[in-house]
Amino acid sequence: MIRSTMVAAAVVLTFGGWAAAAEVEPVHGIAMHGDVKYPSDFTHFEYADPDAPKGGSITYSAIGTFDSLHPFILRGQAAAGIGVLFETLTQRSNDEAFTEYGLLAESIEMPEDRSWVAFTLHPEARWHDGEPVTVEDVIWSLETIKTKGHPFYRAYYADVVGAREEGERRVVFEFDGAINRELPLIVGQMPILPKHDWAERDFEATTLEPPLGSGPYRVARVDPGRSITYERVPDYWGAELPVNRGRFNYDTITYEYFRDSNVALEAFKAGQYDFRVENTARLWATGYTGPGIDAGLIEREEIANESGTGMQGYVFNTRREMFQDPRVREALAYAFDFEWSNTTLFFDQYARSYSYFSNTELAATELPSERELAILEPFREQLPEAVFTEVYDPPETDGSGELRENLRTAFEMLQEAGWAVDRSTRKLVDTETGEPMRFEILLVNPAFERITGPFIRNLERLGIEATMRTVDTAQYQNRLDSFDFDMVVAVWGQSLSPGNEQRDFWSCEAAETPGSRNLAGICDPVVDALIERVIRAESREELLAATRALDRVLLHGHYVIPHWYSPVTRVAYWDKFERPEVDPRYGLDLNAWWVDPDKAEQVARRQRDLDLDEVVTE
Repeated sequence: MIRSTMVAAAVVLTFGGWAAAAEVEPVHGIAMHGDVKYPSDFTHFEYADPDAPKGGSITYSAIGTFDSLHPFILRGQAAAGIGVLFETLTQRSNDEAFTEYGLLAESIEMPEDRSWVAFTLHPEARWHDGEPVTVEDVIWSLETIKTKGHPFYRAYYADVVGAREEGERRVVFEFDGAINRELPLIVGQMPILPKHDWAERDFEATTLEPPLGSGPYRVARVDPGRSITYERVPDYWGAELPVNRGRFNYDTITYEYFRDSNVALEAFKAGQYDFRVENTARLWATGYTGPGIDAGLIEREEIANESGTGMQGYVFNTRREMFQDPRVREALAYAFDFEWSNTTLFFDQYARSYSYFSNTELAATELPSERELAILEPFREQLPEAVFTEVYDPPETDGSGELRENLRTAFEMLQEAGWAVDRSTRKLVDTETGEPMRFEILLVNPAFERITGPFIRNLERLGIEATMRTVDTAQYQNRLDSFDFDMVVAVWGQSLSPGNEQRDFWSCEAAETPGSRNLAGICDPVVDALIERVIRAESREELLAATRALDRVLLHGHYVIPHWYSPVTRVAYWDKFERPEVDPRYGLDLNAWWVDPDKAEQVARRQRDLDLDEVVTE
């Protein structure tokens, strides 16, 4: 790694690609592919109101507990919302596929081949203690999170070789030389931390001491494990930046912790917090009843968005011997009855997940195109023929709850894979070892118990001994980090411009890295090669082809039993908020909402009249 003490002239001589650095024009924003939407003189995002008033408070819920205010390491459970303290060099816009504009960085320089990137820090950028944000802080942040931070950062910034100082406010990041168009944007997302605040502290240890940041909020109150409150920094240095104007309007933001989502819903209806994103179809359909609803004080909306929904499903831990055969994994998918679940449990509110990039153009929904075939053909002997000849489609049922044909298909596949039913015990056993197929489905959300129960009963009809266990969030996270599970429910969120994060999801290196998102334990040289094709795609067309190729290889690997997704975000909130007329295309930006004082006063008065605390205790 090249240190910041290197002389600028020496670096230009060493790295010939930088010799033309003087010819690169500074810009205000960069896009993954194509042009940026907002011009250099833009004043605010379209989905933010520059005249939004400041003031008031918002309270959210969180599930489980927390024991740390340090979100950048593997240890501990960080408090919800802690990210509002910290800033990055750039800010992503929510109405473009993947575009970033300057935040801590006043300007960005990047050559056409994207072989390096330089950021010039904003002269007004300040930490909450008044000290300036420096190039030294930026370099220290990169070195520290790559060596001492969460394993995710090592994968995400693997191709960033180092950074060096060039001038008082300019920092140049070096890349490993391979084509990776995403790297400049990835570097822009890096959290910048104050070197002087960590000088006397152990970066690898959890802490409840409020960290120093440069963002719009700081920690105001902490009740360990139960709640945390952030207060808006009155002299926040970046309040009038175009990326911030009209955003971060609440005086305080609080997160109240609850045991599970059912308890949290009752607390919401009792007025103990203000805003709720509802992820449980049953609760959305039947759970929103009570005085606050009847009085018209709670608003409910389904807000459409074009965000990728990624993949949710039951994940096989292929580190377990019984799940190493893809035929076994494919067979067990026939025991999950989505159609019955959707009708009986979800009130027909969901669509079936069909891709790791569901709800986007990145999904492999047709047979491979010529461009995809050119990518896949070199790996033909290493891939199942179905990758080339079939569009992946998860098993279906008629929704009646009787899936005899599916189970017959599953049993035939299991027999081909070397499993049979022991007549004396009626259990499915390995024909070579005699060991029964027995596994546990690990859960953290009790809402999944009613979905997993019928799945387990279907598995029992195949002679499989499956159980489920719901644990608290701390134990759940620890078991995930150490890959100590047989099967788990997981979600991989995906952006419209996938890149380096795919390494953390599916690569061989991540499979062996505790704390990675490669929960399935995928280690396939073909997958590794396709990840690199995605990362190094030089055009949108090439990215689409590479991502679809990766998608179909993962799908035909049968690493998950796909669940479902919704193209809308279901939100409920006490009617004291206003929001801009324009919603962002790709998800909510609750930081652009604000409190209407008159509505807030009316809601508070009506809540007292309704005696909601009495309702919740009853």
